[in-house]
Amino acid sequence: MTSDELRSWQSHMGYTYDTAAQALGLSRAGYAKMVLGKSPIERRTALACAALAAGLDEWQPTLGSNTAPL
Repeated sequence: MTSDELRSWQSHMGYTYDTAAQALGLSRAGYAKMVLGKSPIERRTALACAALAAGLDEWQPTLGSNTAPL
């Protein structure tokens, strides 16, 4: 994901810098660095953007699923 794509995602979601950072679990300053191209955008951030755009929330195990620790 590029900084331009991150800005496009933010616009698509209707987020401000603050709400985008909060949705991704980042500080505003950390998010701003990515948008400005001063910090790389890690794959996990790109995946989180895709999940949020798809309407997904944090993963929660379902009852009866194998939830044993690794």
